[in-house]
Amino acid sequence: MTEQAPLLRLENITRNFGAIEALRGVSFDIARGEVVALLGDNGAGKSTLVKIISGGLEATSGRMLFDGEEKKFNSPAEAKAAGIETVYQDLSLCTNVDVVANFFMGREIVKRYFGVPVLQEGAMYAAVEKALANAGTRIPSLRTNVEHLSGGQRQAIELNRFVHWGGKLVLLDEPFAALGVEQTRRGLDMIKRVARQGIGVVIITHIMAQAFQVADRMVVIRQGKVAGDVARDQTTPDEVIRMITGEATIGRAGEARAQA
Repeated sequence: MTEQAPLLRLENITRNFGAIEALRGVSFDIARGEVVALLGDNGAGKSTLVKIISGGLEATSGRMLFDGEEKKFNSPAEAKAAGIETVYQDLSLCTNVDVVANFFMGREIVKRYFGVPVLQEGAMYAAVEKALANAGTRIPSLRTNVEHLSGGQRQAIELNRFVHWGGKLVLLDEPFAALGVEQTRRGLDMIKRVARQGIGVVIITHIMAQAFQVADRMVVIRQGKVAGDVARDQTTPDEVIRMITGEATIGRAGEARAQA
């Protein structure tokens, strides 16, 4: 049986800022339905890499293939249109309108009656209600303005919206930094449900326990290079820390190389 092509393939991605090499030949794949934890110290190059994948920055050199085609996104809007979404700590929701309005922002269902556009509020409400129910997300009222919802509920809305509109790869940048223990647990569960639908997930986190709880694979970036790429069940938190600090490099086959 032919192995399915990866959802995302990065080949020797570099990025220079003047004389500074932020990324130095980064290569790895992400499969459909796979959760990859992107780990590394501050300044390792994680955020730069995410910006390149999501269209916020252009790579200096290298190649990116997404969904089987070579891509070079010129803006986040282009990446979003292709099915790549980045979810930051400060979510992109409009807090002064309700859940339904946020879900359909820019995609409102409208019918024309005698040439007059009429918003189809009932159909939109029903679609959001069904999408949240399928994802196991509980919101007291879909007519509640987002400003009155918890951080976990807001995050659930953004992820569910992404899935509903045909997203293929979601990049989560420190998604649980401001959440409590229970909200974080629900968020991790939701990431697993999203992945089960065949969506690729990249999660950037400094909290090792979260990475081991949800990720299928650990990719460690150190000083702009891949210092580790290993399945979760073939490594340990201590070993990942050794990759982050430069004491070891772990390849896809699981072989460890101690650093001099």
